[in-house]
Amino acid sequence: MIVLDLSCDHSHRFEAWFASAAAFEEQCSQGRLSCPVCASTEVRRLPSAPHVRTRASARPAQDAPARPPGRPAHSPPAAPLDRLMAALRHMARGAEDVGERLPEEARRIHYGEAEPRNIRGAASRDEVEELLDEGIAVMPVPPDENLH
Repeated sequence: MIVLDLSCDHSHRFEAWFASAAAFEEQCSQGRLSCPVCASTEVRRLPSAPHVRTRASARPAQDAPARPPGRPAHSPPAAPLDRLMAALRHMARGAEDVGERLPEEARRIHYGEAEPRNIRGAASRDEVEELLDEGIAVMPVPPDENLH
């Protein structure tokens, strides 16, 4: 699954989940996407900056607050986004760490050259975009200090 940043012809920004970049293109060309604000079907993909774990990614500070900045102390501790991130990180912990070989290994799995399995690793923003353009489902997830 991938999450794409989208915009309609009235400049309403929103995001949507797709099985692949090809699935987005297909749905868009068939007019099956619509803006949740104004229902316009003139939707386009915006450039996105997914957070991927790379060699240069800085690790979060060890003394960082447990809740995201700006969230009131009295807000629910398990907001939907927090639960989603926890589930993604849980899946990543159980995946094989292929490190910097992620793009190569994801392609091998996708094209049937390697046994299907859950993998995680590091990829540049350009490598992630290339994988998505090939229809290879990757999910950039912000780093988790518990994944070693």
